[in-house]
Amino acid sequence: MDAHAAIIARLADELAVRPQQVSATVELLDGGATVPFISRYRKEVTGGLDDTQLRQLDERLIYLRELEERRAAVLAAIDEQGKLDDDLKRQIEAADTKQRLEDLYLPYKKKRRTKAQIAREAGLEPLAEALLADPSLDPQAEASRYLRPAEGETPAVEDAKAALDGAKQILMERFAEEAELVGTLRERLWAEGQLSARVIAGQEQQGAKFSDYFEHDEALAKTPSHRALAMFRGRNEGVLSLAIKLPGEDEAPLHPAQVAIAQHVGISDRGRAADKWLAEVVRWTWRVKLYTHLETELMGRLRERAEQEAIGVFAANLKDLLLAAPAGPKATLAIDPGLRTGCKVAVVDATGQFLEHATIYPHAPQKRWDEALAVLGKLVERHGVELIAVGNGTASRETDKLAGELIKRLAPRQLAKVMVSEAGASVYSASEYAAREFPDLDVTIRGAVSIARRLQDPLGELVKIEPKSIGVGQYQHDVSQVQLSRSLEAVIEDCVNAVGVDLNMASVALLSRVSGLNLGLAENIVARRNAEGAFSSRRALLEVSRLGPKTFEQCAGFLRIMGGDNPLDASAVHPEAYSLVERIAERSGRPLGSLIGDSATLKALKPADFADERFGVPTVSDILNELDKPGRDPRPEFKAAEFREGVETLEDLEVGMLLEGTVTNVTHFGAFVDVGVHQDGLVHISALSHKFVEDPRSVVKAGDIVKVKVMSVDLERARIGLSMRLDDQPGEQDSSSPRQTRSDKPSRKREPRSSRQAKGQADGQVGALGAALLQARRKGK
Repeated sequence: MDAHAAIIARLADELAVRPQQVSATVELLDGGATVPFISRYRKEVTGGLDDTQLRQLDERLIYLRELEERRAAVLAAIDEQGKLDDDLKRQIEAADTKQRLEDLYLPYKKKRRTKAQIAREAGLEPLAEALLADPSLDPQAEASRYLRPAEGETPAVEDAKAALDGAKQILMERFAEEAELVGTLRERLWAEGQLSARVIAGQEQQGAKFSDYFEHDEALAKTPSHRALAMFRGRNEGVLSLAIKLPGEDEAPLHPAQVAIAQHVGISDRGRAADKWLAEVVRWTWRVKLYTHLETELMGRLRERAEQEAIGVFAANLKDLLLAAPAGPKATLAIDPGLRTGCKVAVVDATGQFLEHATIYPHAPQKRWDEALAVLGKLVERHGVELIAVGNGTASRETDKLAGELIKRLAPRQLAKVMVSEAGASVYSASEYAAREFPDLDVTIRGAVSIARRLQDPLGELVKIEPKSIGVGQYQHDVSQVQLSRSLEAVIEDCVNAVGVDLNMASVALLSRVSGLNLGLAENIVARRNAEGAFSSRRALLEVSRLGPKTFEQCAGFLRIMGGDNPLDASAVHPEAYSLVERIAERSGRPLGSLIGDSATLKALKPADFADERFGVPTVSDILNELDKPGRDPRPEFKAAEFREGVETLEDLEVGMLLEGTVTNVTHFGAFVDVGVHQDGLVHISALSHKFVEDPRSVVKAGDIVKVKVMSVDLERARIGLSMRLDDQPGEQDSSSPRQTRSDKPSRKREPRSSRQAKGQADGQVGALGAALLQARRKGK
């Protein structure tokens, strides 16, 4: 079986699908097709693989191809040395991980001149072989036969001790390079090992936030990602030392790993002359050669797994945030709250176009409340404002009151106010993109515009912001930035293409995320739109510079044209299937335009009646569903939490209060909820439901509006314990688990904007656990 066929077979086995499905998908990916395109428009080809399976296949394909490239390189390197026998070749060809491959290659890998190599050059390998084969030999007497003076570059062997030390180095290197032994020890340490954390002497006060790990032991393989990353951070900050131990190793006369090594290489203590020397070789093999090597590897494995879980949390929260409900195309006035520097106000029209800005000073020290109301009232009247977006920064609750009073004054005008997350707004406002979009506006006004737009359409606005700046991650600064970026980019791509993009309204940032497009093509599309007016058909995309037929195939189905020449251009039906829709309309005896949205007619049609060699039943079914509700938005209906009047600061909270709030972030140990007091509270996983909860995201997700009960308020540490089990009684149980230590549960107090902008993101113990679209983490100025 060649390498390609082996990869296809393995992927099919891992995904539990047919090899033909994998082979067809790989061919599409290699041909430049994107995951959203394949998932939506090539179901017949892939046998109906969904986007989750396709993403997994794409990731594993990269890994397995790298594995095959490395396998070929290893085989060539060993063959070049003339040491590739049939048995070794079979083992290398059967290696199913990069780690196993490197274990097999280790004895043959070119390395720096080791002590073992020097000993071999001195002619001591026969001594090592003899003592290992016949432990009844006297080591001292045997070693004395190998004394020799130096000759050229060959070192001298001056005495028996030097000879035995050289023989020991030879055996240590041999034992430490036995792939089966190394693999067995590695997996035993992983399965049975304990991760042991201890405070470094003198760091107790400086590292107080890691105090729960000052003397901490838990099963290595079962260490949750957030605790693992907390301990790694403690080690990086010089507070903690970490080690891996096997149970009982401190009490046993011999370390369990030494026993395993001795058994593997056939060494046992029978009182023979060389047995004690051989036991010392085993001890040194473990302590000097294998322990440090395996500990480093397993710490790396733990970190990698923890990072993958943390990245998964970030990706899931980002998806929820991007797919949050849009308020829709309504003229919106945004207020970015502030005290000394005033509140920045920006108005955008229903399409998000900037109209006007102002600065008001309703709060201390100026307290020009009535003047602020007058300014806001004129803006509302002048631009027909329907929505007021209040940023959730410093003075947000006071500003929310201002908006509430404005609504009362302007009654019966239909006007609503919503608290909106500012997370990342300052990053956007200072970005090159914002500078190009609003070259004449101050950065603070740009931030207000962003707040307004993210209320109208969170996806369209948040794609302009580096996802790591939005703040829904767990330990995001501690994980692989390459993998984090790759994962988040995939999430953004999937979200944008799941919703679809209005070709005549979308920004360059949003268009660049559409399947098949990039920044350059997105800029060309906007340039064509600006120069010649709105696109009247999808086919006109082919007139855009550098946008050829292949790119058109990938992107066209995800771009919408409202009121264009062809009503299908406003739907998710791909242009390649227009002829099929025309055939459906003709056989139904209906004009195409009247068929769209006619549920009764469409539901009476049988997909199998229209399937052919090109379009199978799955595609025809998708088309009929799309014709029933063309251009439907998969996002939920818009709604916002109502914060309780009079509860504005931590001091206003009382144990037992029932509040409404918005889930801002979901982690492995629970969910953070914004209840309007500038400090998110924690609903521990044990308080999410009366039923056992293994994954908090099975109960809540970022952006959800939830009812909670206040279970505890810690003013000193600025912590709020909440429960979604509204019949829980405070004092019966703490809503935060003892396991959620200071390094598990950070203070959720918002940092000043200037600080967050400098750092890009709050770097607390759980990372910057941030915002859902409407109600999220507040930040000061």
